[in-house]
Amino acid sequence: MGMQGCKVMEEEVLVKKITGLAAAIGELPSLSPSPEVNALFTELVVSCIPPSTVDVDLLGPEAQDMRARLIRLCADAEGHLEAHYSDLLATHDNPLDHLTVFPYFNNYIKLSQLEHGLLAKHIPGPPPSRVAFLGSGPLPLSSLVLAARHLPDASFDNYDISGSANERARRLVRADADAGARMAFVTADVADVTEELARYDVVFLAALVGMAAEEKAALVAHLGRHMAPGAALVVRSAHGARGFLYPVVDPEEIRRGGFEVLTVHHPQDEVINSVIIARKEPAASALAADADTPVNNGGLNAQCAVAVSRPCLGCTCEMEARAHQKMTEMAMEEMEA
Repeated sequence: MGMQGCKVMEEEVLVKKITGLAAAIGELPSLSPSPEVNALFTELVVSCIPPSTVDVDLLGPEAQDMRARLIRLCADAEGHLEAHYSDLLATHDNPLDHLTVFPYFNNYIKLSQLEHGLLAKHIPGPPPSRVAFLGSGPLPLSSLVLAARHLPDASFDNYDISGSANERARRLVRADADAGARMAFVTADVADVTEELARYDVVFLAALVGMAAEEKAALVAHLGRHMAPGAALVVRSAHGARGFLYPVVDPEEIRRGGFEVLTVHHPQDEVINSVIIARKEPAASALAADADTPVNNGGLNAQCAVAVSRPCLGCTCEMEARAHQKMTEMAMEEMEA
C-alpha cells in the first residue's frame, strides 16, 4: 500500500472512531461534568489533537452531519463545564484568586499569549484601549487573562446572548476593583450589535459564535459593516481533526466580509483553536454591504502577504494525552472535593 493509501486508511479509522465517540456522547443523559462525561470528552479531544491530514470540509454528507451534531454537543458540554466552575469560583471571597482550579486554565494562558503576540506582531502601534469579546460565556477566562497579563490599561466589553451566563461572569469580578472597573458584560445577540462595534480597537470572535459556516460568514460580514476602519478582528477557528471539535473558518470568508487577513496560525499543543488575525479594510463598510459583491483585496493585500503558521509535526500524541489526562484528573478531584 502506498503513502496515499495509508493516509486514506488512517483518516477512515479516525473518522470511524470519532463517529463512535459522537454516538456515545449523544446518548448521555446529561452533559454536566461527571466521570462518564469527562472520560468521553477527554478521549475525543486526545483523538482530535494529533497532527492529521483529514480535511473536514471534504467529508461525505453522513460524516458532515455527525460533525455538525458533535460540535453542538461540544458547545453544550463546554457551557455546562464553564457554568459549573463559575459557580464553584463564586463561592470564594475573591474568585479571581482561584482561577487555576479550572482544569483547562493553562490552555487559556497559552491561547491569550498567542493571540496577543500575533496582534502585536501584525498590527504594531499603541496597545488597544477598547476591546470587545463576542461570546464570553459564564467563565470569561480569555478576557480576564488578557486584561491581567497583556492589556492592563484596556477596557473589555464582553457580549453573550445568555443573561444567566453574564450574571455568572459578573460575580467573578465583584471583589476585584480593577477587573470590576474594566469589565462590562452585555446581554445581546451579536447580530443586533451595530453602532457599538465602531468603538473597539480589537474585536475577538469566540469559536462557538456562529457554528455553521453560513452563520459565521454572515456574522463576519456584519462585523465588516460596523467595525471601525483599521480595527483588528481576532477569529478563533480549527484545523485538521480539531475541526470535529470547533467550526473551521475559511479565511476567504473573512476577506469577503471586508477584512485584510494578516495571519493564520495553527497551534500544535493543548491549545486547540487556530487563530486568524485580520484588519478592517478602510473601504470595507461599502463593500460588505452587498454580500454578492466580491471584496477587492488588492492594495494592502498585494503589499502584505498572509503568514500561515503550519503545525509542528514534532509534537507527540503521548505528551498531549498525558496533558489531557492530567486535566481530567484535576477536574475529577475538584468535583469530588
